[in-house]
Amino acid sequence: MNLLAKLFDRFDQLDTRMNRWLVANSIGILRVCMGLVFVGFGLLKFFPGISPIEDLATRTTTLLTMGIFSGHSAMDFVAGLECVIGLCFLTGRFLRVGVWLMAAQMIGAMSPLLFFPKELFPAPLYAPSLAAQYILKDIILVAAGMVIASTWTGARIVAEPTRMLTSLRKRVAKVQRPAQPIATA
Repeated sequence: MNLLAKLFDRFDQLDTRMNRWLVANSIGILRVCMGLVFVGFGLLKFFPGISPIEDLATRTTTLLTMGIFSGHSAMDFVAGLECVIGLCFLTGRFLRVGVWLMAAQMIGAMSPLLFFPKELFPAPLYAPSLAAQYILKDIILVAAGMVIASTWTGARIVAEPTRMLTSLRKRVAKVQRPAQPIATA
C-alpha cells in the first residue's frame, strides 16, 4: 500500500470514529447548549437596562398578554419563562414541557417582526436592524428545538458509517451523470 493510500485510510478511520462519536453525543450537547443559551439570555432580562432587546420585548409582551404583563413585570415574565426553558434543556427533565414552552416563547420572540416591521427593517434600504437580526437568529433555535423534540419517543440518530472514498465516489458519480432527456409526447 502506498503512503497516500495509508494516509487516506487513517483519515477515513478517524472520520468514522468522529462520526460515531457525533451520533452518540451531538443531540445531548445540543440540548445542553440550548439550555445555556436560554438561561443566559433569560438571566439578562431580570436586570433592567442590560438586555439589548429589553424595550422591544417589553412592548411585545405587553401586546401579547393584553396588558396583563407590562413594564418590568413583562421582562420578569419573559426572563422567568426563558430560565425555565433553559433548565428543562440543561437537566433533560420535563423536556417535553420545555420544548412546548419554547414553542410558545418563540412565537412571542418572533412576533415583533409582525408588530414592529418598520422599526425592525427601517427605510431606505429595509436592511434588518440589530434588533431584527437578534430576532431572526431565533430560527436556528427553533430548528435545534425540533431536533431535540424528535427524541421524545426514543428516536435516535443511527450511525451507518460509509468509507469516505466510497461516499465521495457516489456523490461525484451523481454530479457527473448526464441529464436524462425529457420525453415528449
